[in-house]
Amino acid sequence: MITGAAEQHGSVVRALPTPLTAADLTRIRGAVSAALTGFLEEQRATLSAMDPSLTPLVDEVCALADGGKRLRPLFAYWGWRGVTEDVSGPAEDDAAVLRAVAALEFVHASALVHDDVMDGALTRRGRPATHVGFASRHGDDGLSGDGTAFGVGAAILVGDLALVWSDELLRRSGISAPALARARSVWDTMRTEVTAGQYLDLLRAAGGLPGAQGALTVARYKSAGYTVQRPLQLGAAIAGAGPRAADVYTSIGLPLGEAFQLRDDVLGVFGDPAVTGKSADDDLREGKQTLLVALAEEAADDAGRRLLRESLGDPDAGEEQFAALRALIEGTGARARVEERIAERTATARAAIADAPIAAEARAALDALAVAATTRTA
Repeated sequence: MITGAAEQHGSVVRALPTPLTAADLTRIRGAVSAALTGFLEEQRATLSAMDPSLTPLVDEVCALADGGKRLRPLFAYWGWRGVTEDVSGPAEDDAAVLRAVAALEFVHASALVHDDVMDGALTRRGRPATHVGFASRHGDDGLSGDGTAFGVGAAILVGDLALVWSDELLRRSGISAPALARARSVWDTMRTEVTAGQYLDLLRAAGGLPGAQGALTVARYKSAGYTVQRPLQLGAAIAGAGPRAADVYTSIGLPLGEAFQLRDDVLGVFGDPAVTGKSADDDLREGKQTLLVALAEEAADDAGRRLLRESLGDPDAGEEQFAALRALIEGTGARARVEERIAERTATARAAIADAPIAAEARAALDALAVAATTRTA
């Protein structure tokens, strides 16, 4: 996450501020992890007291919340730090803010579990997807009934539980009552958008919201908003900043969030499974209707469209079909066009960061995070 000493913007050369350091990242990520671990240990005690058979639910949320890049809490934290000098009244406690933004990880875990159920995904972060894991548990424990249905039902409940706990962790974080009240507005909007975005994704998979614009609409509401824009605005709301800060963070968050999701789409087809923790065939097997697919379909000939129609989303497809689909996405220029859009949207976001009326240290941190989020390999 290193930024250069200077960057060209048109005819003006801007000196970039000191980049975000490894020590900064370690401290913030460590605080987020500690907040999640402490909270989940309390929940483990609560559920095991209800009945010991409930502990696998906590174990699953723990596994989902373990590790990860912590991008959403990082964006929220630096969104807060960026405007703290511009607001009146007592400043919020740093440790409490870190606990509050850690709650974003539970929202993310919930979205991942539900998304994997809807897509029929097999793996997540190098381990079986939640519904797959609980289906296996059903068989291992010799339970009666349909193991697949059991796994899906358990996964839905795990996702719901993570969402419930996101609210509880935010409420119990220790930020002041006024800050919590301000945060709730952004929080509620964000969670509504994520859920609506999941439905739009489901609708697109069924033939609704066609074309490239449909793919971008799904990307905005399903992922882009709750990855960058809303976390930045959450931090600003906790600080007590006004509408101007929210607008500034939208100018950063929307293009950067889109670029983040498009990078995710590229990795979902062309990424290294040893790095991503997920098979590079999954998105093709699941038939994800990403911008890559939409652009390939637009540019393909009849044979290419037939390949997409017959092989994309085919659960029985093999490596030969997947290789052909990748070749089609490359050959039609779809991958190159998505890479161009990632670069363009990232540049737009970084220009907005450079011009943002926020603290210099936050500007440096957000610029480094922008680069990291859009050039990642996992």
